[in-house]
Amino acid sequence: MMDKPSFQQFGIVGSGRVARAFALGFAPHSAAPPLLWGRSSEHVRTAVTDIGGAAAQDLSQILARCDAVAIAVSDDALADVVADMAALVPSGHTPFVFHVSGRSGAAVLAPLRAAGASTAAIHPAMTFTGDPESEVRRMAGARFAITGSAPDATAWAHETVSLLGGVAVEIAEERRALYHAALCHASNHLVTLIAGASDALSDAGIDDPAALLAPLVRAALENSLAQGFAGLSGPLLRGDHHTIGDHLDALGAFSPDLLPAYRAIARATLDELERRGRDIPAEMDRKLR
Repeated sequence: MMDKPSFQQFGIVGSGRVARAFALGFAPHSAAPPLLWGRSSEHVRTAVTDIGGAAAQDLSQILARCDAVAIAVSDDALADVVADMAALVPSGHTPFVFHVSGRSGAAVLAPLRAAGASTAAIHPAMTFTGDPESEVRRMAGARFAITGSAPDATAWAHETVSLLGGVAVEIAEERRALYHAALCHASNHLVTLIAGASDALSDAGIDDPAALLAPLVRAALENSLAQGFAGLSGPLLRGDHHTIGDHLDALGAFSPDLLPAYRAIARATLDELERRGRDIPAEMDRKLR
């Protein structure tokens, strides 16, 4: 087991929401204030004003002075930033460099590893809304998906997550996209689901759809987290095709925009019930197809 790292200085490449939260979270564990660099110097100055740290003069300063560097840029920009950084790693310097993208593993950092860095992916499984102080608190206890390029990099990733109070979960390189798809399916599609239900309630004459939905949705979420698919309830589980038919008719008449999503999710639910050995009423199957 390796000793807990003592970083002289953290570097943050990026100036957005995630970059600011990481800079604030790492500040107590860095002997010198974290260095921030981004393509927009104005955004970097604003970030430093908001959360502290110092603005790097350029990307090469980050790589020369920092022994741990977090890359917090968009997924699509990651490969280009890595290529730029790889050309700037000083000879003989072996920093720990990680990115915070959910989609990618450590392979995207291969140019940095070839330049002498120890590399890993460290993705916090939470959302960032632009309040760094609350996000630092939320990262304590949160899960972080880590993928190291080598055993020593994986160990550094575990230790880095521990500095933030998080819990590291190892994800194999070839399963990173699957991991990220699952998170997006749960979180992003949930937003679409709730927004659609809220719009339909507004069409039904409800003035405050969120207040009506909140207890029901929170209970359903808790049940699904605790019981998985066994937490399912409602007319699909009961095989009540008359109720489903009424839903489809009402949606077609009053909330047609929601009808395709309702039908698709109901169909997916029936498919899962069938995989679990439930008999699906032929009439319900016909209506949802």
